[in-house]
Amino acid sequence: MSRVNRSPQHDDDVARLWQEHLLAAFPADLRGAELAGVDMVLLDASIAGCVSTWKDNGGVLDRERQRLLDNCIADLDQVMPLLNDAEDICYYRRLRQLARLVSDTGPQPTK
Repeated sequence: MSRVNRSPQHDDDVARLWQEHLLAAFPADLRGAELAGVDMVLLDASIAGCVSTWKDNGGVLDRERQRLLDNCIADLDQVMPLLNDAEDICYYRRLRQLARLVSDTGPQPTK
């Protein structure tokens, strides 16, 4: 996948969702929880790390982090239908939107 051109709106959306995520408390009932074999805390931390790296690198990820982020999105797709609590759903829906926006920019081109 090659890097796509990002619009100012894209970057604004990432910034807004990232700020919302940073201000949101992690769902207490999901601390230490595994759903469909996915550690929910690790999933959150992995996505946050990729987003933080993407922001620090001017909107690009290396191929390894791109792969990790894509795997996290696949994990989210598995666990989202298993969430029942409205706050949990909101938290992980926002995290998925954020991950998808960052992932859609693609990995850093090889030189």
